Amino acid sequence: MAGHQTQGIQQLLQAEKRAAEKVAEARKRKVRRIKQARDEAQIEIEAYRRERERQFREYEAKHMGSKEDVAMKIDKDTEAYLKNMEKLVEDNKEKVIEDLISLCVDITPEAHPNYFVLRTFNKI
Repeated sequence: MAGHQTQGIQQLLQAEKRAAEKVAEARKRKVRRIKQARDEAQIEIEAYRRERERQFREYEAKHMGSKEDVAMKIDKDTEAYLKNMEKLVEDNKEKVIEDLISLCVDITPEAHPNYFVLRTFNKI
């Protein structure tokens, strides 16, 4: 009877060990599946990101033109603005010089307003 109980206990221990091994193996498979799913998701995310970047570059090229086109347009606009400014300078140059000369030459002497104030108080 004692041998039979020992044998039953041994069988139970072996069954428990096999069950623990199966649970451990199931956990490992679960971890592998999760890792595989994570890797697959990362690959899909990268593919989606590349596709969206490609679409954005196409949209940008279609609606804004290339960066070189934008730079050329800015340079062209700047050149036109500078030419306009040079024309305005050339057109108004003589008048500005005349105004400056007249301000320097045509002087009308006047007493400072504080002079009269100080004079009324007999400070001068």
